[in-house]
Amino acid sequence: MVSQAGAVLLWETLRATGLGRGLSQGLSRWRAPRAVHDPGKIVADLAAAVALGGDCLADIAVLREQPELAGPVASDPVVSRLVAALAADGPRALKAIRAARAAARERAWALAGRDAPGADGGLVTVDLDATIVIAHSDKDQASPTWKRTFGFHPMTAWADHGAGGNGEPLAIMLRPGNAGSNTAADHIEAVRLSLAQLPRHLRRRVLVRADSAGGTHDFLAWLTAPSRRLRYSVGMTITEDMQAAIGQVPAGAWTPAYDGDGQARDGAWVADITGLLDLSSWPAGMRVIVRKERPHPGAQLRFTDIDGHRFTALATDAKKGQLADLELRHRRRARCEDRIRNAKDTGLRNLPLKGYAANQVWCEIVALACELLAWTQMIALAGEARRWEPKRLRLRLFSIAGRLVRGGRRLRLRLAHRWPWADEVTAAIARLQALPAG
Repeated sequence: MVSQAGAVLLWETLRATGLGRGLSQGLSRWRAPRAVHDPGKIVADLAAAVALGGDCLADIAVLREQPELAGPVASDPVVSRLVAALAADGPRALKAIRAARAAARERAWALAGRDAPGADGGLVTVDLDATIVIAHSDKDQASPTWKRTFGFHPMTAWADHGAGGNGEPLAIMLRPGNAGSNTAADHIEAVRLSLAQLPRHLRRRVLVRADSAGGTHDFLAWLTAPSRRLRYSVGMTITEDMQAAIGQVPAGAWTPAYDGDGQARDGAWVADITGLLDLSSWPAGMRVIVRKERPHPGAQLRFTDIDGHRFTALATDAKKGQLADLELRHRRRARCEDRIRNAKDTGLRNLPLKGYAANQVWCEIVALACELLAWTQMIALAGEARRWEPKRLRLRLFSIAGRLVRGGRRLRLRLAHRWPWADEVTAAIARLQALPAG
């Protein structure tokens, strides 16, 4: 009998996307002479353990106890020594892991077909956002954060799968806790890393979305450089000039805003105030769109609220499209918050290592785990299962029990047929096994 039998989906995804092979090739230089375990296999096993709910290096033990499913798994000392070696050669090791991720992503998106981002000829949406990771001990470069906590402030970038799926990480940049929220250099580096993760033919079809932390002169100037051809939709802080411009908007210029389903929303309106602002210091072609809405019952008004309405603003380079559509497109950036929350359920809630470089390696393992889950859903699952979050995947698919049976010189895995989601697991395994190895 074996537990976590549904984890076979992760190994099949590793095989089909070529991620396991890519990690083995990229990390071969860190294999010690006469070593038994492949460094790429160790990193892949760590990612699978984190995808199954692990939150430290020692949780690789859930795979070690089932070698018939996971193969030979390294011991805890071997795993620790490898992570230490990768951290000691940080830039080169991160480059190797990221190269393997990028190659596997291209393969995964090709296998996903029309379900892959940008497959319909539209833009690939990259969402940027930073988050707080609490540290409960004095770890390297952990420091007080702007939220009066103690820990780290990583910057993340995510490829959005749209309403029919979840998303996948393109970059998880570890930063000290006192790193700024609106630091343009960090936003630029996150976009650089994200573009390197995308298939080459899609790098000219990218929409970058960010909250008001991305609404800085330096960041937008970098995005709009002629050599990049990137599109953007970023939040903007309401300044005194914007407040004055909002007061000049005629009542008839406000058009109804949309709700999440694209229908007119009662009590919310949008307007274009570009012509009422001095935007000479901003990139050419920038538009500023303002949304006003009545706060929900019980909400406390702020001193910046005008006539009982709450205002938010965004900047975009989009020349076409209705104002409500552009504002709704930007507001869907909130899905990035769900991606971060899911990542914290997949190893990002607590950085388990002492050294800063070692924790950056851990962030790459978290990214690998999140990608394994996302690619499994995108390639092997259908319908509502493509939108299940990691906790639900673990409960319904990965935790199914099975039995290993030998016969006819073959090893078979028999799943519990009474499990409510056994059909989804078997169908997903069949789809993955029908794919050639990447």
